Amino acid sequence: MTDLFSPIRLGKTELPNRIVMSSLTRNRAGRGNVPTDLVAEYYRQRASAGLILTEASPICPEGHGYPRTPGIHSAEQIEGWKKVTRAVHDAGGRIAIQLWHVGRISHPDLQPDGALPVAPSALKPAGQAFTFEGMKDYFTPRALETSEIPGLVSNYARAAKNAMEAGFDGIEIHAGNGYLLDQFLRSSTNRRTDIYGGSKENRARLLLEVLDAVCAEIGHGRVGVRLSPVTPFNDISDEAPQETFEYVVAEINRFDLAFLDLLEGTGGAPKEAWLPFDYDSLRAIYRGNLIRNNGYDLASAQDAISTGKADAIAFGRLLLANPDLVERFRVGAALNAPDYERLYFGEEKGYTDYPFLIIS
Repeated sequence: MTDLFSPIRLGKTELPNRIVMSSLTRNRAGRGNVPTDLVAEYYRQRASAGLILTEASPICPEGHGYPRTPGIHSAEQIEGWKKVTRAVHDAGGRIAIQLWHVGRISHPDLQPDGALPVAPSALKPAGQAFTFEGMKDYFTPRALETSEIPGLVSNYARAAKNAMEAGFDGIEIHAGNGYLLDQFLRSSTNRRTDIYGGSKENRARLLLEVLDAVCAEIGHGRVGVRLSPVTPFNDISDEAPQETFEYVVAEINRFDLAFLDLLEGTGGAPKEAWLPFDYDSLRAIYRGNLIRNNGYDLASAQDAISTGKADAIAFGRLLLANPDLVERFRVGAALNAPDYERLYFGEEKGYTDYPFLIIS
């Protein structure tokens, strides 16, 4: 019987199990947003997962929206990521990088030359940006000109090429969580009147162009995509999410991707507070490998795999706090609790100092 510990092939990558490490921002990059030896150790510790999805990595200087997030757009960053991929591969693991552009979820303090962040439309998000000087109110972003879109698409393709140079097994396009591609997809943040706005078909156009360019650059078997249909994170929503995302997933089928990573629910809210959405309908539409993500434990993950509702399951904070989660699940061991106070700072504290299971 197929279960969480069964091997699976995602595109070009063979996985020994179906436990995926979800992308988790940790804010530990060094100067120049370069991955450090500490970052390499963090991922090496978690190499027993079937696949590691790295923290989101900005594709260009304008794509940054938080301090100390490792990019994939400079030669120094590529060299830093090589340390990470080498460490993971030497430990027997597989690793894909999540490509990111935050769009309006940034601040001039984090932008080249103090420029305004960009977005599909000039709509200021609620809330505050996390900057090197603490929390600051968001600015109203600058709407991207239609003529700028091809350059943006090229940045994704270039970042994918950089990822291959850095030794990654694949990449994941981040099109969720209220960041730039999600801002184009959703009606609350996309008020454009050109070919990238209005109908669901137009709002999906940018994501599909990015997928086309990235697949042409590195091959579809090394490309995945993250979607989060009703996650309200970063002040975002859609007037008809079921219709929007059923269309998007149907269109994604034609790329024959390595996987679709589907983030369920509404952030960290308990399941009873989730906004209504039929995720099983996307399972029925999507013809490729589906990773389901958010709120799973061992029992619910095993059920999703055995019933065919998912091909793999992504775990976030469980893998953050339990680098040996695969073995803990296998033997039914107790789990470490995450150190929530050090999610985004603390260097090795709450990062590489979680205890491993000791088997006598």
